[in-house]
Amino acid sequence: MPKTWFITGASRGFGREWTIAALERGDTVAATARDPRTLDDLVARFGDKVLPLQLDVTDRDAVVAAVQRAHDRFGALDVVVNNAGYGQFGMVEEVSEAEARAQFDTNVFGALFVTQAALPFLRAQGSGHVLQVSSIGGISAFPNIGIYNASKWALEAFSQSLAAEVADFGIKVTIIEPGAYSTDWGGASAQHATPNPAYDAFREKAAEQRKARAGNPGDPLATREAVLAVVDAEEPPLRVFFGHGPLAIATRDYESRLATWREWEPLSITAQGTTG
Repeated sequence: MPKTWFITGASRGFGREWTIAALERGDTVAATARDPRTLDDLVARFGDKVLPLQLDVTDRDAVVAAVQRAHDRFGALDVVVNNAGYGQFGMVEEVSEAEARAQFDTNVFGALFVTQAALPFLRAQGSGHVLQVSSIGGISAFPNIGIYNASKWALEAFSQSLAAEVADFGIKVTIIEPGAYSTDWGGASAQHATPNPAYDAFREKAAEQRKARAGNPGDPLATREAVLAVVDAEEPPLRVFFGHGPLAIATRDYESRLATWREWEPLSITAQGTTG
């Protein structure tokens, strides 16, 4: 059966690739972008199978209206993809309050608003699948993108809670955690804090670490079949990596955490105190 998708940030990167993947197999898509003219070629190619919507996900009222319009047009919402987001670069000390709030407004609250707007429709129909686009930075953390990491950790946390809350309604939740890909995440769409000269030497070191971590970036086009496999799975995963690098990073990180927790467990136990 064809599915109806609602995809934010559909003008480029993963959002665009997944929009095309869905449309090419006969699904319908409500595709959102800050500038819907970037979707004109898809409208010309796929006609009324795609509904282009102008949307700034930080505007809650606009989100509610866009989700309502998509449901009114297609009569259902099967797959809701929270893809809109960007990377905020800067050491933690360098990031301004305005930059930190803007990062959370888009990456966390934008996804929250879309999820909340879609859930009444998904509950009413007794089905649906919410895809949250996180990052390997959503389970680990790296220098010079601490606020970005924080936003993705927040996304992961509320999404894991959400998965338990909506399971009885027949709604699935999947957190997609990509590694490095050839998108403009670190380019045109990125924001950069004003550098503090105190971090100049470490900034170069962090850049080298990021370059080594990225290796050979993945091709976003290759994620098309992967995302279709996720949404078509009878029992989709709560979390799934995209790319070959994230599993090694996660393994090292979690093994290190476990080792530290075990080393300090005697202290943890003393912190429990005694009960009468």
